[in-house]
Amino acid sequence: MKILLVTQYFFPENFKSNDIAFELVKRGHEVTVLTGLPNYPEGKFFNGYGFFKKRRETINGVKVIRALLIPRGKGGGIRLLLNYFSWAFFASIRALFLAFQDKFDAVLVHEPSPITQGFPAIVIKKIQKNPIYFWVLDLWPESLTSAGGVKNKTVLSFFTGMVKYIYNNSDKILISSKGFRESIITKGNYENKLVYFPNWAEDSILKGDLNYPIPKLPQGFKILFAGNIGVAQDVYSIVKAALILKEKLDIHFVFVGDGRSKQELEDFVITNNLSQTVHFLGRFPIEAMKTFFTKSDVLLVSLKDELIFNLTVPAKLQAYLCTQKPILGILNGEGAELIAEANCGFSTNAGNSEGLAKEIVKLYELSEEQRSILGQNGFKYFEENFTMTKCIDNLELILKN
Repeated sequence: MKILLVTQYFFPENFKSNDIAFELVKRGHEVTVLTGLPNYPEGKFFNGYGFFKKRRETINGVKVIRALLIPRGKGGGIRLLLNYFSWAFFASIRALFLAFQDKFDAVLVHEPSPITQGFPAIVIKKIQKNPIYFWVLDLWPESLTSAGGVKNKTVLSFFTGMVKYIYNNSDKILISSKGFRESIITKGNYENKLVYFPNWAEDSILKGDLNYPIPKLPQGFKILFAGNIGVAQDVYSIVKAALILKEKLDIHFVFVGDGRSKQELEDFVITNNLSQTVHFLGRFPIEAMKTFFTKSDVLLVSLKDELIFNLTVPAKLQAYLCTQKPILGILNGEGAELIAEANCGFSTNAGNSEGLAKEIVKLYELSEEQRSILGQNGFKYFEENFTMTKCIDNLELILKN
């Protein structure tokens, strides 16, 4: 098949769009990616890229076309909107020309956020009449109210109309979490369009180097939080649990990543004299994650108590499952249900710091053999549901049908 992948984010940025494009090319498909100039997560163009640099390239057999955008900067609200809409505008113009230059069998949209990534795909469809497969990884406008704090009814109504327009023009709506169904069908008669298509763990985590150079981790029982340290992750509840367990010097909280809330957390740790048990190691490449996971005792996932997050399975959960380590969750809904279904660890309600502290002690007091069994349960669940091979097999069937 000749497939156009439309996404604002692509290599060298680290997103599932990379796996999709590279794997489909390996399987004999011809893939073109319409994307943006790489600037995530630091908010500035990657070295070697710019308005007049590397706008077209071929990477691992994938043709890459990069539309202009305004870099996201430090991620403030106005700057993010400029980033989102500038890419949608310039990518739609590029799509108009592309529609007359090449013919595609299918258009696949990879949408972690924003929803505006659907517009260039619709431009192609209007001209070529090809089907759009829209992979929803972030619900709109719910994400605006949860992570962005938007409450204005006029603004939310505007974005709701935009979402409906994109869903109406999509032939299939792929959902990464079964919980997304509830939100999507309230916006229209989309039941027959919905297809469950979950996330998977990167090969660099499943098959990666166990000896990637990382800083020395503290001695003792290590609870690892990896990924974005932001508002959505409700990381304050984690450090509050660390405060409850302050006297248990053998229990360590290790944060690997960066984000909007990191500085405030570091201030909290200093103010409450938690430096002995709470450690911030900064951001590392995806290739380092398997080493971090392997050298930890428990992997921690958290989300705020918001409707959108209760319907979401965090992508990091799939990555955690494949490492054969027990998982600890402080979240509600789909994520908590998955941990229970896989029998791979324990979870407590979102925002419940005291409950998290109790679950940590429970895991700490288990034998290594008992924790190993939980980790093995998670890996078995991963193999049955979330390998990249199985997911891309499924995607091929969806596109061909």
